[in-house]
Amino acid sequence: MKMKKFINSPDTVTDEELVGMGLAFGDILDVDGHMVISKDLAKADRVTIVTYGGSGHEPAQAGYVGKGCLDIQVVGDIFAAPSGQLVFEAMQKADKGHGVLLLTLNYAGDQLAGKQAMKLAEKAGMNVRQVITGEEIKYDPNGEDNKRGLAGAVAMYHVAAAAARAGKSLDEVAAIAQKYADNMASVTVKVTDATHPQNGMSFGDLGETDLMEIGAGQHGEGGGIRVPMLSSKDTVATVAKALVDNLGLKSGDKAFVMINGCGATTLMEMLVLYKDTVEYLKGLGVEVVGNMVGEILTVQEAGGFQMNIAKWDEETIALWNTPVHTPVFFKE
Repeated sequence: MKMKKFINSPDTVTDEELVGMGLAFGDILDVDGHMVISKDLAKADRVTIVTYGGSGHEPAQAGYVGKGCLDIQVVGDIFAAPSGQLVFEAMQKADKGHGVLLLTLNYAGDQLAGKQAMKLAEKAGMNVRQVITGEEIKYDPNGEDNKRGLAGAVAMYHVAAAAARAGKSLDEVAAIAQKYADNMASVTVKVTDATHPQNGMSFGDLGETDLMEIGAGQHGEGGGIRVPMLSSKDTVATVAKALVDNLGLKSGDKAFVMINGCGATTLMEMLVLYKDTVEYLKGLGVEVVGNMVGEILTVQEAGGFQMNIAKWDEETIALWNTPVHTPVFFKE
């Protein structure tokens, strides 16, 4: 069947998307080729933050460029990391004399680009640090421990940026980001597959079944367990328990909860899932003190969600409660 997507050419879809982003959000950011740059960077006198990754996951990651969040995001082709050279050039552009923090999601291509960029930056004498997120838990006891970076990184972007805006040093900002990375956990639940926007190929055969897959790879990678569809409450009881156990959450702890739609899941479903997660944690004596609910990091029209839970302390709460203004993330 012919692919149904409103694009002009598979070869130029990322380039055209970026032009559109610059036109739509010109008050917040600039687009320079495959770099999305916060207008706030021009007057920044602080540690700055750069990240990068493939397109096809909108609004992540470029949707989080702006005041109080990312300074630059380097955009690769569909589901492909940009070159290490381009990431390095973004770090050079971001450097305001206080150091640059490079945030990387744990995927092979991203890791390779990050290593190349860090080597170039260190060779150039830049003051740089890197934090890698890989908060995916091993849900299948007999499967691989992939530790893929998922949507939880988005909340970390804001917390790290808030620390930078507070005047903390590069080492301090990197330590706060690393602490966040070490205290969060995520799992993906998928119910239907995505379509690759350049070739029309499906990412799997899950959509042809009456099953859901817990612990699925967001690009169609394996690693999950297929089970019959469950209600929201039963799904939450299964998934949230695994995340709580991984984090060692206990009564009296404070937590952040993210329900990220994978692209084809309705907000109605996400809000029900969030309600059930809050109630589940409340039953354990865990207080939810922060949240994000919606499409945060998608995979085209994949059906399903990612649940992310992070253990927060008072420092994290204070940093989270600072203003942020990006195309899809705004609070005063």
